[in-house]
Amino acid sequence: MSERKIIDARGTYCPGPLMELIAGIKQIEVGDELEVLSTDEGSANDIPEWVNKVGHELVGTTQEGDVWHVVVRKAK
Repeated sequence: MSERKIIDARGTYCPGPLMELIAGIKQIEVGDELEVLSTDEGSANDIPEWVNKVGHELVGTTQEGDVWHVVVRKAK
C-alpha cells in the first residue's frame, strides 16, 4: 500500500525545497508519494522539471494561499 509523506519546506528558498525532495525520495518505496510544501514559487517549476528529468511522476501541483503543494510519486 502506497503512502504519502509531507516535506514542509515552507520558508526555504530554491533550491532548498528541491534538495529536500531529492533527499526524501531516496528514503521512500516505489509507488509512495511525497508532498512538498513550499512558499518559494520557483518550486512549482523546478520540482516538475526535475521529476521529468529523472523519471518520477508528478501527481499534481496546487497553490493554497502563498503555499505551493507539489506531489511526486516515486516511479523507480
